[in-house]
This record gives sequence, structure tokens and C-alpha cells, in this order.
Amino acid sequence: MTTVTVLIVVVVALLVGGLVSSLRVIREYERGVVFRLGRLRTLRGPGPRRVVPGLERLVRVDLRVVTLTIPPQEVITRDNVPARVNAVVMFQVTDPVASVMKVENFAVATSQIAQTSLRSLLGRADLDTLLAHREDLNSDLRRTIEAQTKAWGVDVGVVEIKDVEIPEAMQRAMAREAEAERERRAKIINARGELQASEELRQAAETLSRSPASLQLRYLQTLLELGADQNSTVVFPLPIDIVGPFLTKLLPSTDPLPDAESSTSHPNPTANGMPH
Repeated sequence: MTTVTVLIVVVVALLVGGLVSSLRVIREYERGVVFRLGRLRTLRGPGPRRVVPGLERLVRVDLRVVTLTIPPQEVITRDNVPARVNAVVMFQVTDPVASVMKVENFAVATSQIAQTSLRSLLGRADLDTLLAHREDLNSDLRRTIEAQTKAWGVDVGVVEIKDVEIPEAMQRAMAREAEAERERRAKIINARGELQASEELRQAAETLSRSPASLQLRYLQTLLELGADQNSTVVFPLPIDIVGPFLTKLLPSTDPLPDAESSTSHPNPTANGMPH
């Protein structure tokens, strides 16, 4: 093998090696931002792309939805209740060039903005709003974060408050409040039931008073219910207009008391031997 042949083989090997090393495969969910000698070039799409080593640099940008967990944040609500709140943020890059050119690391920047926005927003809300109106807080938090990340080509899709931790003393106070509220509702329901029952009884009494036969049937039904339990005591309710004459005859008659003036003895004018 001559020297020329060796040189040709070396040159071909170098060319093949350089060509292989300059190829970059961009996946379907990625975009490539290429810089040539520090200057921005055109955006590269998915597929095999050639990047000149030493002259060009390729920055891959993932276009998939990224799930970012915000670590627990210590916040104090508007009504001075300390709480630990964590959340989750889902965002997606919509402009690969802006995400590389306008911010150093869009994931870290989005995380920091989400943490500060979470503390700031929840500090203006009270505890009841934090516990009962999370949907409104999630919407406000998403708009606040997206207002900062929109310029970076990052679209925030979902922001959800995951967990709210409050002190145990506050939890016990809330439990007592909930128990008192349930007792209040139970008393109201019981009072309404008694009112409805009394109204129904009044209507039933009016209906029975207009029909003596119905009253007699109800009386017989009551006796049947008393006998069904095999009780040793039987109660016979009798109207007072039937029992009244018998009670009058059984009670002894009482004489009226004598007059006090008739029972008093008058003094005799002749008792002292004095003439009239």
C-alpha cells in the first residue's frame, strides 16, 4: 500500500468521522435552536440535522408538558393563621427561541416565580378562602405566573394547590366549630319536624271532632293496640260527661257553716242588777 493510498484512506475516514459527528437527531417532541459562532440561526425541526463541530452549537428544547412540584411554602393568611402550602404547576414551551434567548433556565425561573406568587397570593387570602375556594385561588395563581412566563415563551396550563397544613390547635377549633354547626342544624331540623307534626295533629283533631264515628273507631283501634302487646294493665278512657253524674252522687254533701253573728251571745242587760 503506497503512501498516497494511505493518505486517501485517512482523509476519507476523517471525512466520514466528521460527517457522523456533525449529525444530530432531533426527536419529534423537540426543537433545536442553533447558534453559529454565537449568532442565532434558523430553528431546526425533528429529524437528522447537521451541526458543524466547532462552529455551531445545538440547544435542544423539549415541547412536552412539564410537571413542576412547588415545595411547601410557609405562609401567613390575612387573618394571621400560619400554614404550609404546596402546589403543582404544569407548563409547556410554546416558543423555543424565546425560551432560550430571554431566560437562562426557564424551568428554574418558572419554579421561582411560582413560589413567590404562591406566598404573595395566599398572604392576601383568609383561611376560609384557602380551604373552601381553591378553584378561585388556582385561577388567580395561574394568571399571576403566566403573566411573568409568557414573555419567555412558556405557557402555564394548570396550577393546583395540593395540600394545606394548619396547626393542630386550629384544626381542633375548626372541628369544634363544625360540630356546633351540625348540632345547630340538627336542632333546627328537629324543631321544624315538631312544628310539622303539631300541624298535622291539629288537622287530624279537627277532622276527628267533625266525625264522632271516626273518633269511636280511633278509640277502638287504640284498645286493639293496647291488647296486642299482652299488657297486664288495661286503660279504659271514659268521657267526663259520662263519669261526672256518678262522681256527684258519690261525694258527700257538706252543710253550710253557721252565721258568725247568730252564734255570738248577746250580753244580758239585767245581769248587773241594773234596771232598764
